[in-house]
Amino acid sequence: MRIGFLGTGNVARAVATAAAAAGHDVVLGSRDPKAAADRELGLPVAGLTEAVEHGETVVNATPGTVSLELLGGLRKELAGKILLDIAVGLTDDMALAHPNSSIGEQLQRALPDTRVVKTLVTMDSAAMVDPGGLSGESTVFLSGDDAGAKAEVGALLGDLGWPADSRLDLGGIETARGQEHHALLFIGIAEALGTHTFNIRVVPPKTVAK
Repeated sequence: MRIGFLGTGNVARAVATAAAAAGHDVVLGSRDPKAAADRELGLPVAGLTEAVEHGETVVNATPGTVSLELLGGLRKELAGKILLDIAVGLTDDMALAHPNSSIGEQLQRALPDTRVVKTLVTMDSAAMVDPGGLSGESTVFLSGDDAGAKAEVGALLGDLGWPADSRLDLGGIETARGQEHHALLFIGIAEALGTHTFNIRVVPPKTVAK
């Protein structure tokens, strides 16, 4: 798969490196590709438009407070593509920038011809690409309106080490709100544990009614 990443921060680099190791053709997209290339990231770097054009799937790893502005300007280039959205919007005082909505929902409204799938936002970049490095099994969530897009993203999650039974489809893109709002609980857990590398697990009852 050809994957274009929007962003060159820790999340973009971690997921792009793992995707490349799994055999995918990745390009990082930056607003300043020359400066990003000078940082010797070890991956190809291009402008945002070029990264979108490269990808069959595009990963949004931009800061959540600017995602809508940046990606809204790429509506034409993103048409028909899958957008895997990892962004979370937090203010400088660590409050939610979108307390009554989610970036995933806003992006889907702004990009009606793009299939948005929200995932990987309940953990840090280390756990995203190495779930086996945690002390036990955990859960990764998917939200989106297009079943085919979620299946494609699920396959990519499998390449990152997430087995099928660890992936929980929450439903439509409106459920991205719950994923993003988990950021507040994430901050509390991180402070309690003294580390940002952890995840949560959904533990159902022993008998689930069918």
